[in-house]
Amino acid sequence: MTGGVLGGAWDWLADGANWSGESGVWHRLAEHAYVSGLALLLACAVALPAGLWLGHLGRGGALAVNVSNVGRAVPVFAVLALFMVSPLRNAGYAPTVIALVLFAVPPLLTNAYVGLREVDRSVVEAARGMGMSGGQLFRRVELPLAWPMVMTGLRSAAIQVVATATIAAMVGQGGLGRIITAGFTTYNTPQVVAGALLVALLALLVEGALVAADRLLSPLRHSPSRTEHS
Repeated sequence: MTGGVLGGAWDWLADGANWSGESGVWHRLAEHAYVSGLALLLACAVALPAGLWLGHLGRGGALAVNVSNVGRAVPVFAVLALFMVSPLRNAGYAPTVIALVLFAVPPLLTNAYVGLREVDRSVVEAARGMGMSGGQLFRRVELPLAWPMVMTGLRSAAIQVVATATIAAMVGQGGLGRIITAGFTTYNTPQVVAGALLVALLALLVEGALVAADRLLSPLRHSPSRTEHS
């Protein structure tokens, strides 16, 4: 039975007719990437500066993290449903994007804050003793050492957003979720599986891209101490 469903999903994906047109995979993929990317960018713009700044100051961060984590207890679809009965219901993708932003902020904010606070205090004090200003300390010591934790939060948020963006289909908007809901509507199980596989593949591609970006852009990769020991 499983083999039959997977085989049917492969046949659905191999059919070129399912990839073209407004209901085709390419169009739905573009919609999904747009919603996910916009939500992730907005979440990063809000959460990363706040988390890094609070982590640098060492004050008020715990409260901010706890407040943001309350959002994890609220189902994203419930938030989206509330937006859909508000004046935003006719604002295109805005309700979905806002719901996804609220969903992505907690891991970004938490990891940024914790990453800064877990930097070895002896290293920080040594840098201060060398006469570094607050800005220099942040850029040259704290941020490079917190980078792995920050990127872990970014990867987690990105995967969650890509997977959860399928909810846009629940309110009649685009994305790969429309392939899944269309399969449910027509009792086409292979199409449902094919849609789920496409979402999973996109999430894996995003994860791989962020891992590659981490390796290329990591401050630790270009730090003097790392260069001296290489």
